[in-house]
Amino acid sequence: MTDSSKENLRQTALAYHEFPKPGKLEIRATKPLANGHDLARAYSPGVAEACLEIKADPATASRYTARANLVAVVTNGTAVLGLGDIGALASKPVMEGKAVLFKKFAGIDCFDIELNERDPERLADIVCALEPSFGAINLEDIKAPDCFIVEKLCRERMNIPVFHDDQHGTAIVVGAAARNALHVAGKSFYEIKIVSTGGGAAGIACLNLLLKLGVRRENVWLCDIHGLVYEGREVDMNPQKAAFAQKTDLRTLDDVISGADLFLGLSGPNVLKPEQVARMASRPIVFALANPTPEIMPDDARAAAPDAIIATGRSDYPNQVNNVLCFPFIFRGALDVGATEINDAMQIACVEGIAELARATTSAEAATIYKGEQLTFGADYLIPKPFDPRLCGIVSMAVARAAMETGVATRPIDDLAAYKRKLDASVYRSALLMRPVFEAAATASRRIVFAEGEDERVLHAAQAILEETTETPILIGRPEVIANRCERLGLQIRPERDFNIVNPENDPRYRDYWGTYHDIMKRRGVTPDLAKAIMRTNTTAIGAVMVHREEADSLICGTFGEFRWHMNYVTQVLGSDMLHPHGALSLIILEDGPLFIADTHVHVHPTPENLAEIAIGAARHVRRFGIAPRVALCSQSQFGNQGSDSGKRARAAITILDSEPRDFAYEGEMNVDTALNPELRARLLPDNRLEGAANVLVFANADAASGVRNILKKKAGGLEVGPILMGMGNRAHVVTPGITARGLLNMAAIAGTPVAHYG
Repeated sequence: MTDSSKENLRQTALAYHEFPKPGKLEIRATKPLANGHDLARAYSPGVAEACLEIKADPATASRYTARANLVAVVTNGTAVLGLGDIGALASKPVMEGKAVLFKKFAGIDCFDIELNERDPERLADIVCALEPSFGAINLEDIKAPDCFIVEKLCRERMNIPVFHDDQHGTAIVVGAAARNALHVAGKSFYEIKIVSTGGGAAGIACLNLLLKLGVRRENVWLCDIHGLVYEGREVDMNPQKAAFAQKTDLRTLDDVISGADLFLGLSGPNVLKPEQVARMASRPIVFALANPTPEIMPDDARAAAPDAIIATGRSDYPNQVNNVLCFPFIFRGALDVGATEINDAMQIACVEGIAELARATTSAEAATIYKGEQLTFGADYLIPKPFDPRLCGIVSMAVARAAMETGVATRPIDDLAAYKRKLDASVYRSALLMRPVFEAAATASRRIVFAEGEDERVLHAAQAILEETTETPILIGRPEVIANRCERLGLQIRPERDFNIVNPENDPRYRDYWGTYHDIMKRRGVTPDLAKAIMRTNTTAIGAVMVHREEADSLICGTFGEFRWHMNYVTQVLGSDMLHPHGALSLIILEDGPLFIADTHVHVHPTPENLAEIAIGAARHVRRFGIAPRVALCSQSQFGNQGSDSGKRARAAITILDSEPRDFAYEGEMNVDTALNPELRARLLPDNRLEGAANVLVFANADAASGVRNILKKKAGGLEVGPILMGMGNRAHVVTPGITARGLLNMAAIAGTPVAHYG
């Protein structure tokens, strides 16, 4: 990196911490505080009731306060990673960063606490005094051997989990990486020889955990800056190092490296030489974890041993050993069951969960974030990526189960499967709302054809469909392209074995397909030659023909291209007097709940009849999510106060809806803020027909609907499910190019429910 690049990185990092406001954290209230009534409940006199309940039963603090989801990250700044003893104040940016990671990856609230106290016993006294405030303590960046003393005293005296992440977090991720490296190398913990450099907190903790995973103590050779730790050595020794002292005349790393199966480096730069790697056992495992410069650079290690399996602490090489794979999730599981400690069983459960996830199929979300990286289990992919959303559900549940099985859980969970669904819902925001749809889809096995079968998002969705539903995916695309991409993406699915393929270039059904399409379109200007060309090149038309011929139950298309282009072919082939597009409905999942928007794509300027049809269809689809629809017809006009065209059409639509009894609540025409604010609506029209905020907004033109949809997605952080094509009997859905693999899975579940299931 050039000097100018380094300076640019420095200035960028400083600006990140300073703007738009200093630091990386803020406190946000979780309850309303808008009036005197709220104030009386939040503080005096109402707060006294919660205080008295906790005084009578301390366990109720988890019900009435944030303590059960609150962790303290505590340091004295004596061993900050890569920076050393920089003091408590200078360590604050690191601790704020740790708090942000807790929140981002596991939804855990965290206060960073930096203490000017270097005496380990006095530091332990301060930490122990914090117990009433927190559900758990994360000790961080405290030098060895002081960290051992602080953790030991705190664990003995506190009745909440105390976890020194530099020790145990590192050890857990190393343990997971080692388990999978041994799996790749065809070796076992029991038989391997380990040579380790670095006798600090992380190094000792890693060795202790590896012993618990099956490594024999006599096979561990520990070196530090003074050489090998051997029996009788007096220089720079402590009880933790002494536990690994070998009875031998050997004295240096070079003396003991021969035949080593695993080198574990948690020391400093360039400690391990290429010629030493060459003397290790066959298929050596080299974990060079010093930061920023490892004990040996991966390229040098591989040059010495081409079959080496290598991990570092750096993000620019494969297999980054990163504590963020562990600490958010082990704390999540511990907090959720009210664990009194984080014990060996919980740590090993964390190891196994992380290791197992790496061996599973790569998640679409991780593949998107780490685009271009090889995420297939093997020598270059031993542990998951930090942004793999499955970590929370898998690892936290494993930790919670281990806590209950070992008797340290004060709030055991009765239904672990439901707990995992809750964890997944905290990561996949659509999971909770989509659950009724997935349950309905599970009652019927439907064949879903994807027009863009070569798209990577479609391939990830197909894998998920086979894992999570009873549906059968059918992909339109070239078999060799699909097979190669499945392999490159680390997917377990393969064409024909796991799903069917329609090959536009060479399919035995080609004549039948173009003949069917020609029969449908022959009096609409389509000649046999044109029908043949379309069935060779237009995958949306091919998918629609398959549904028409009852070779598939529903089509999903639109991952690229313009919505109405796709809809044209869907309507040509599948439309009828009974089936025609009523509108497109988008579910936007917001922080305060779901909001449905229509019509975003089908009718540019809907008629009153269209608007009434959209409202009826939207109400029907909203019920699929277990939600009672409250429909507002939105316009610039408000209850007749303007003569605008949109207001007139909305009023006419209300008249159409009023002409028959309806099984859903609706009202209009009105502004969006009136639809969402029941108090305002009550002032403007006291006898209006809606109760509470509307959850379905029907707009009088597509520009308004699409604009609101996109603003909610981009500026309000809304997550879209859809668009759902209403009126086609669930036989086709046209998505948009921005859809994710998770979005395609959600659409497959929607398409996977026969219309009879939801009216």
